Amino acid sequence: MLENNVKDGQDRRPSRTSRVKKREEKLYEEKVVNIGRVTKVVKGGRRFSFSAIVVVGDRKGNVGFGTGKASEVPDAIRKAIEDAKKNLIFIPRNGTTIPHTITGRYGAAKVFLRPAVEGTGVIAGGPVRAVLELAGVEDVLSKSLGSNSPINIVRATMSGLKQLRSLETIAETRGLSVEEVLK
Repeated sequence: MLENNVKDGQDRRPSRTSRVKKREEKLYEEKVVNIGRVTKVVKGGRRFSFSAIVVVGDRKGNVGFGTGKASEVPDAIRKAIEDAKKNLIFIPRNGTTIPHTITGRYGAAKVFLRPAVEGTGVIAGGPVRAVLELAGVEDVLSKSLGSNSPINIVRATMSGLKQLRSLETIAETRGLSVEEVLK
């Protein structure tokens, strides 16, 4: 017979830490952009390891990316998610699009981003699309130029998004009101 109040096959209430983690995970959505397999040849044969690139965002302007390496894919993804949460940035948006045209650069990769009319959607390739969708940008035109390495494209996209400035920021910098800047 069971002495305690736990029925057969049922666990006790989950600990507080597991409940907090579940709540924290729901703050951000995650997208795995790329998983790479690396092979190291050693005396006894081949050793495999995996690298992962993950983008996280809340679709409200906060977005970040991270990389992780491990001997198993789930561990690499988990490490990349933790890294991405440490590197979150806020991007200004103008309704459902970005405030102005920008070109982000990283290494040989260039990513051109242009605001689009509402209803256009995200016209972008894989890595750029992941970053923009999780940032909450719904209408944008983009073109990836130069390198087609996923990590460089993600970094170029983030570089471009960091350069974006809202109308309020520009008005404040110039010492004018928003209406005066629009004239």
